[in-house]
Amino acid sequence: MLAKVFPIPLQPGRQAEAEAVVRRFAPSGPGVEDGTLSFRVYRDPARPDFLLFVEHFADQAAYDAHTGSAAYQELIAGEFADLILEFVEIDHELVLEH
Repeated sequence: MLAKVFPIPLQPGRQAEAEAVVRRFAPSGPGVEDGTLSFRVYRDPARPDFLLFVEHFADQAAYDAHTGSAAYQELIAGEFADLILEFVEIDHELVLEH
């Protein structure tokens, strides 16, 4: 399993727009991808203009298919990318699952 974490700072005042794009993306991207095991996006009520993505994929090929999809290219690499300050991608390895 491949775990990805994306702490994404947004342009000031763009939180609602960014969340709307993510809500549109979820059913047409991760919602239909066999290799996407989970796709979660969190908001921190104490930190405006910031989203935390936590995603799990079956393997690297599944992640590549996810980021290569038409929905990802249009909504995340397209619309969402215009709303962020910085794209940060962190790989994680599972140590313990309970």
